[in-house]
Order: sequence, then structure tokens, then C-alpha cells
Amino acid sequence: MNDELTRAARTYRDAVTEEDAAKDALAAAKRRREQAAQQVAASRGPLAELIVTKAREGMRQVDILTAIEHVYTRETVRRICRAAGVEPRG
Repeated sequence: MNDELTRAARTYRDAVTEEDAAKDALAAAKRRREQAAQQVAASRGPLAELIVTKAREGMRQVDILTAIEHVYTRETVRRICRAAGVEPRG
């Protein structure tokens, strides 16, 4: 009977340990996600500024898309340019 109780207690303790490890992993993942979101926000502005600069210099939209490796769609590049008062060239 004590063996049964001991096994049940160990099973429970192992489950709690596993849950704690999963909580720690989840918290770490949440921190990484927040850091990544900050990096995205910080890099968005400089990329948009360069897109507008290149469009003002006469770079074609298709060439901009190729240079930025299509991280934005054609429509997004167009919107970025138009918001800055630049009509992108085809």
C-alpha cells in the first residue's frame, strides 16, 4: 500500500515539475516574442524611409520589391510611397 502511495506521489511531483518547466519555457518564449516585436517595430520606419528615398530617386517599384526581397507586397510599397507624397514608378 505504501508503494502505491509513493508511486502516486512521485507521479504527481513529476507532473508538477513538468508543468513548471513548461511555464518557464512559455515565459521565455513570450520574452523572445516581445523582443522580436520590438525589433520589427524599430526596423519598419528605416525601411519605409529607404523605400521612399529610392522611389524619389526614380527607382522602379519592381526594383524596390526585388531589393527588399519582397518582405512587403507591391501594394504596401505603393502605400508607403503615396503616404510620403511619392507616386512609385511601375
